Amino acid sequence: MNIVVIGGHGLVGRNVVARLRARGHLADAASRSSGVDLITGQGLAASLAGAEVVIDASNAPTFEGPEAFEFFRTAIVNLLHAEQQAGVRHHISLSVVGTGRLGASPYLRGKALQEQLIAASGIPFSIVHATQFHEFLLDIINWTVKGRTIRLPPAYIEPVASDDVAAMLARVATHPALQGSIEIAGPERVRMSSLIQRFLVDMEAPYEVQTDVEAPYFDAPVDDTVLLPRADAKRGRLGFQDWFEQSPYARANW
Repeated sequence: MNIVVIGGHGLVGRNVVARLRARGHLADAASRSSGVDLITGQGLAASLAGAEVVIDASNAPTFEGPEAFEFFRTAIVNLLHAEQQAGVRHHISLSVVGTGRLGASPYLRGKALQEQLIAASGIPFSIVHATQFHEFLLDIINWTVKGRTIRLPPAYIEPVASDDVAAMLARVATHPALQGSIEIAGPERVRMSSLIQRFLVDMEAPYEVQTDVEAPYFDAPVDDTVLLPRADAKRGRLGFQDWFEQSPYARANW
């Protein structure tokens, strides 16, 4: 099967490409580093020539403000047009659990718009909603830190390893389109503020978490359950501690 992975040199994308190639599929990685630009459309048509399946694992360069929304809006319009011209038979999108429920976040509004346009495109599609990656916890820290303080809500999350998400994307790519969505989450439920405090302690990072029910999550207010997946979500195998112990952060030299 001829499969193109958009964002194929990123954290999840390169993992998906490796998995598909190991199974004997023709899997190409497309990204800015390979001359493919979702915003200008440069290189898209050439990269999709002959593609049967496209996996979109791309991401916005920022998590906040109108730039995040505009990236997703422009990228999906260009990508779907190129797929229609190329005769792609299955579009797979990596999205986020909570999309559609957090309209105050420009990032998640952009993801929600993408999903609407995908469903209306006429291309058979599958959407994979993932909870926060374990690896994404560092982005949350970087986004919220002020001095040595990190202010976070106590909302429940079920973080998942990016490796488990890549495995699901690779499986979905080799099956018929879902014409809907599937969710994947990690094996453990924990409060965001508690887990990130634990992460900081494990890394021996010099920061302190302040739990605040009013603290936003990427510009959106959250309650206890808004970031949780459906009851029928698939489960990743790797919990936080197992992931941490094999990650580079366990050996960080602060």
